[in-house]
Amino acid sequence: MKKSIIALATALTVVFSANTIQAKTNNAESTAIEMADAQLQSVYDAYFKVKDALIKSDSKLTSAKAKDLLTAITAVKMDKLKSNEHAVWMKVVKKLTADAKSISSTTDLKKQRESFKSLSKSTYDLIKVSSPTEPIYKQYCPMADADWLSKEKAVKNPYYGSSMLTCGNVVETIK
Repeated sequence: MKKSIIALATALTVVFSANTIQAKTNNAESTAIEMADAQLQSVYDAYFKVKDALIKSDSKLTSAKAKDLLTAITAVKMDKLKSNEHAVWMKVVKKLTADAKSISSTTDLKKQRESFKSLSKSTYDLIKVSSPTEPIYKQYCPMADADWLSKEKAVKNPYYGSSMLTCGNVVETIK
């Protein structure tokens, strides 16, 4: 009887230990996924702030927000990204960085908007493989022959600001 109780106690200890290890592993995996999502989310959030500054046609604010975008880009830890995001990140990171630097280093609105075209393309490639927490709208302006991304479905054109604020349309919804 005593041996049976000891065997049962040992078995229960092993089962509880295995469950605890499994729970800790699951928590670590969840935390790693949340960190990867948060890293790219900070890049996306900074991109949207650059876009909003361009909508206002505020070149100084655009430059400042592009500096914040640079900070977000350099803070990304590639080894924490999901494999599909990592592959795209490796393709676009140099261009993202160059475009953000270009926008941040000038207060010439025309030059900022030109660099924003390329920045939008790279950001689109990246967000397309991510799993955005909310729908993202790819919008297109035929006058500028350029796309941009927006959290809102309503068109607010960063290429022309108030002079042609609603020029454009939604061409894709990314979910």
